[in-house]
Amino acid sequence: MTLRIRATTAIAAAALVLGTASVWAEPTTDELVINGDTPITTSAPAAEHLKGHLDTVYSGWVFRESETRAMEADDFDNPIMVFTDRALESWDTPDGTEGKSCASCHGAIEEGMKGVRATMPKVNGNGDLWSLEDYINDCRTNRMGAEAWKWDSAPINNMVLAISIQSRGMPVNVAIDGPAAPHWEKGKEMYYTRYGQLELSCASCHELNYDHFIRADHLSQGQINGFPVYRLKTSGVVSIHNRFKGCIRDTRGETFKPGSPEFHDLELYVASRGMGLDIEGAGVRP
Repeated sequence: MTLRIRATTAIAAAALVLGTASVWAEPTTDELVINGDTPITTSAPAAEHLKGHLDTVYSGWVFRESETRAMEADDFDNPIMVFTDRALESWDTPDGTEGKSCASCHGAIEEGMKGVRATMPKVNGNGDLWSLEDYINDCRTNRMGAEAWKWDSAPINNMVLAISIQSRGMPVNVAIDGPAAPHWEKGKEMYYTRYGQLELSCASCHELNYDHFIRADHLSQGQINGFPVYRLKTSGVVSIHNRFKGCIRDTRGETFKPGSPEFHDLELYVASRGMGLDIEGAGVRP
């Protein structure tokens, strides 16, 4: 019985992946310019550490339908901006026992947070790999005397979004050497590990089969330079770790939690696969 289940699983996984190979769709060659004044690099030669894996890296934006791409190109049409406004209100609002707001220490978000998202995640002074969410909660608990926001909750997703927008048009620039190297290696191992009943890895879809269709989904390279994104499917903001969780869930496997060490490592590795691309800050995806 066990052998039969494993054989059936392997056949199903192969059919799921190889079945996409008959349908191709070229990514768009259109250029992304947000609000008519911020050009975004959406394709670039792959970094040296991707040699043998990818020759060119592409933002998920190039694989989307023209209507979806147009939403991202104009903040007035981008449905995610209402969530940004909520975060900007929180930025200026004092919270916690210290009576401080984010602006109390960092000033205007446009100045204090410029370029921050492009370097995330990164190793902090204590040698821990932190995502942007960790830095936000550290400020809240240790500087403001406020409660930490729950990972993948609306307040923290909105703030990550607002901070990310300040790095629009700046190249992804994560460190993968020095103290970050062990985390990068773990993330890479995880990227190529097969999960779930379907026995699929991240690479199964986003490296070996990107630019194919799987059902109605035009597979991208799974780049995260556009995150957090607005998903039309759920009408809300989706974080990087939420998307990781969903991908592993779709393999019919037991997934990790947002904020887990595993997803921190995976975030670093996946971010490094996007080096050469620009931060979009507020992507729109199906």
